[in-house]
Amino acid sequence: MTKAVDSPALEAPVKGPIPIPAPVALGRRLLAEGLGTAFLLATVVGSGIMAERLARGNDALALLVNSLATGASLVALTLAFGPVSGAHFNPAVTLALAWRRELAWKDVPVYVAVQAAGAVLGVWEAHYMFEAPILMASRHVRTGGPQWAGEVVATLGLSPSSSGAPRPGRRRFPSPWAATSRRRTGSRARPPSPTRP
Repeated sequence: MTKAVDSPALEAPVKGPIPIPAPVALGRRLLAEGLGTAFLLATVVGSGIMAERLARGNDALALLVNSLATGASLVALTLAFGPVSGAHFNPAVTLALAWRRELAWKDVPVYVAVQAAGAVLGVWEAHYMFEAPILMASRHVRTGGPQWAGEVVATLGLSPSSSGAPRPGRRRFPSPWAATSRRRTGSRARPPSPTRP
């Protein structure tokens, strides 16, 4: 019978300041931001096309499927690209972060340009995947008070989720579980057990 041995590195609490990762070069941040935006838009549009085709007129089901796919992809893309670019994926979020001094104002124009290019490429990719014309005009008028109110609400909802994302220079997420982190408390945190209070 073998006995499990705890690693000494896991036993000792971290002492001293937590090292801050080196800043990520602007080119890498822009590439990550463009790819993340493209993947997000490809998911939003692609899942909308697929849901509409599979739901066969059931708009509620199509909306549910599209919302779940969009939310899941936003979480995955934020986790994947947040440590590199900050995972803004939206010019309004970029502006908010610059206003809060978490992004240099000189980087805002290139972030917005890369987000716009990534968004267009993501939509074109979704159209190509589902054999729709790459360039096509919408059949729906998408303007007016309700649409703009929805955009404001969506952007306000996206801003806090992006603010909690790992950022270049920020080592980890601020999270409800941070208090149990060994680095935070200096003590060894044990996972909860059903047999141990």
